[in-house]
Formats: sequence, structure tokens, C-alpha cells
Amino acid sequence: MIKRNLNDLLGFVTVAREGSFTRAAATLGVTQSALSQAIRGLEERLQIRLLTRTTRSISLTPAGERLIQSIGNRFDEIEAELDALTALREKPGGTVRITCGDGMIQRVLLPKLAPLLQQYPDIKLEFDMSYALRDIVADRFDAGVRWGKTIDRDMIAVPIGPPLRMVVAASPEYFTRYPVPLHPNDLMAQDCINQRMPSSGGLYVWDFEKDGEKINVRVDGSLIFNTVPPQIDAALAGLGVVLLPEDELQSHLESGQLVRVLEDWCPVFEGYHLYYPSRRQPSPAFSLVVNALRYESRPRQPG
Repeated sequence: MIKRNLNDLLGFVTVAREGSFTRAAATLGVTQSALSQAIRGLEERLQIRLLTRTTRSISLTPAGERLIQSIGNRFDEIEAELDALTALREKPGGTVRITCGDGMIQRVLLPKLAPLLQQYPDIKLEFDMSYALRDIVADRFDAGVRWGKTIDRDMIAVPIGPPLRMVVAASPEYFTRYPVPLHPNDLMAQDCINQRMPSSGGLYVWDFEKDGEKINVRVDGSLIFNTVPPQIDAALAGLGVVLLPEDELQSHLESGQLVRVLEDWCPVFEGYHLYYPSRRQPSPAFSLVVNALRYESRPRQPG
């Protein structure tokens, strides 16, 4: 009975985690009807309902909750051990899943990881471009990328870039129509480009600090976006003031397409970090990815 139930149990765990038969079937590479039939067969053999199905959603029954709590992590442990076995291969392999913003992929991750892929062709990388604060354990990612100050303490955080500061900027044309702000509160009379936060659903609050004084400003403007690239495009077009990490705007600041303001109100903070669970045994492939991305303020000495 155990052998017969293993695939069905994996199907149940995947459905419970995805919250959808459609997404779970895609993850497992099976048809939705086959997965639904497998779960139904599992429930019949156990003689208890594990999922409550409606036309719009599914939820776990108390028995389903108990089962997912008892066996869910077991499948993760098996998968981690299988990944660890690649250490015995001549060349490490396997898939490493990372969630991050799209700008980080272009500026940091791909440039640093491209040589690794050439050296270890059996390693595969899957990137999830998201601005939400994803739960990498629940969503089964190997790692995520965030600013150091936003990472939970139970995670291992590895710096992958230098310290950063936020930049308030607009185009020179914009400042022909609006006065240059000299204090963060002056931004309340400006046309600012807002960002909708995917996790909370609220608008990003602009934070400033100078000589120990902290100010939070809820700016207003005619444009709201939920990703970074259109904010930059709008600022370049003279449509408003933008607040973004310095590395996002560096080339435009250097070319003079954007003008930085309120620089003395934008302190340096911890830059981007790769973070992952402290309790999980990393696979050889993942360890290679971490080492390739690790940022060191001083270049490594040869030998």
C-alpha cells in the first residue's frame, strides 16, 4: 500500500501547496484530470476526505491539514538528499530556483552566473521575477534576493552587492516646471511616481534620514506602477520624481538624463543579499551558485 500511495501523496502535497489542481498538475507534469483522479483514489483508500473542493477554490480538511504537516517536509528532505547526491558525480548538477526582481537578474545574477553555467552545464537555473516578499520555504525556492535589512533573522543572508542608497531624481525638463525640493516635505507639492507594493497592496512610503532625524513622506502623483522599469521610463520622460535604488538609476544619472536631489537625506544601507533557510542542507549546485554570487569588498587574492 505504501508503494501504491507514494505518487498520490506527492500529488496531494503539491495540490495543497499550490492551492490549485491546475498549477499542481503543471508542476508535476501530469494532466489535471489524472491528478484529480489520483487524489480521489487516495481519499477512497484512506476513507477520509483530505480536500474540500468548490468551483473556485480548494482547501484542506482537518485530516488534510494533519497529513500535510506530517509528510510535507519529508518530501522536501528526500528531494534535498537526492540533490546532495550530485556531490558524488563528476560534475554537480540539478536545478536552483531563485526569486528576485527583474533588474537584479540583468545587473547581477546573470553576469555572475553565466561563467558557472559554462563550467557546469548540468546545473539549471530557474528565476521567478517577483517584487513580492515571497515565502521561499512555502513556495519551494532555493533562495531569494532582498535588501539585507528586510531579511528574516532565521535565514542565512549572503551579500551579493555593495551597500546602496536610495536616490530621488527627475529629469532636467521636469525641474523647469517644478522647484527643486530642498527638504523631503517639499515632495508633497511635487508630481511623484508611486509604486504599489505587491505584498501589502499599499503605496510605498518614501523614507528619509539625516543627522538622526527620520521622516516618512506619503507622496502623491499622477502615476502608479507595480514594477521598476516603467518608473524609470516615466522619470526619463519628465513625468515625475522617482525614488529608486542608486544602481537602478546610475547610468541615467551619469549621462545627465536624470538629476539627483535630496542626496543628504538618503543614507547608505545594506545592499542586496541572497537569502535561504538556515536549516536546509545546500546541494553542491546551490553552493556553487552562492559562491559565484558572493560579494567581497576586496578582490580575492590569487593562490
